[in-house]
Amino acid sequence: MTGTPSPGATVEGLYPINGGLAVAPDRSVFSPGRREGERFAMPCNAYLIRRGGRWLLWDTGIDDRIARSSGGEIIAHGIRGIVVRPLVLQLADLGLTPGDIDTVLLSHAHFDHVGNARLFPHATWYMHRREHAAMFGDDPARHGYSPDLYGHLRDARLEPVEGDVDLFGDGSVRMLSTPGHTPGHCSLLVRLPKAGPVLLTADVAHDRYNLDHRCVPAFNHDPGQTRASMDRIAGIAQAEGASLWLNHDIVQSATIPHAPACIT
Repeated sequence: MTGTPSPGATVEGLYPINGGLAVAPDRSVFSPGRREGERFAMPCNAYLIRRGGRWLLWDTGIDDRIARSSGGEIIAHGIRGIVVRPLVLQLADLGLTPGDIDTVLLSHAHFDHVGNARLFPHATWYMHRREHAAMFGDDPARHGYSPDLYGHLRDARLEPVEGDVDLFGDGSVRMLSTPGHTPGHCSLLVRLPKAGPVLLTADVAHDRYNLDHRCVPAFNHDPGQTRASMDRIAGIAQAEGASLWLNHDIVQSATIPHAPACIT
């Protein structure tokens, strides 16, 4: 990893960030054949990681500019994005600016994960090689991507990921290949000194119901890969004794302290 801290550096803390809210008019899009007609509200978290005196960011939430529209905006798949408190203000609560974040780790390129990419043109970006290829391929709209949110990343400092990657060689931060939702979707395993391992699953499953019932959203890239990735994160969580954080689970998200709170 570029600029890797000295050996022995560990994760000092994890700061969950409110990356906005996504509201879908019909929950059955995420769980075909089930819960038809239900309105579905999903928190869109990002996660700030402090390690070895450096700041890393896992995903970037919904574009801060959406905060200018009090009712949000329809962005993709008929989903309305809402931003109440911009990411830049949450960083400021911690005495930080976007320039203090030197590494961004991307789970995948949907609008609620890559929305604030423009704030970090200086950073080194880690994303799966297949995700990058789909983002900049011939038909990004096929995967639900909005290139206007991330087009500048074509010229960014990029560290392409293949398979699973132990970013620091000590198991403290591991990107895990969990494709299916998108071609190069990844999850993140973070080992905290007191709380222990936390598995940030991004969109492997949108909430506990979908994970328990192995529901595959209608717009996912590959249903078979999606179910295999669901099985994989459940197995890793059990083997590692890790807390499984489902990014869009509104009930679970409400139980997790958000920044400026720090989980150690």
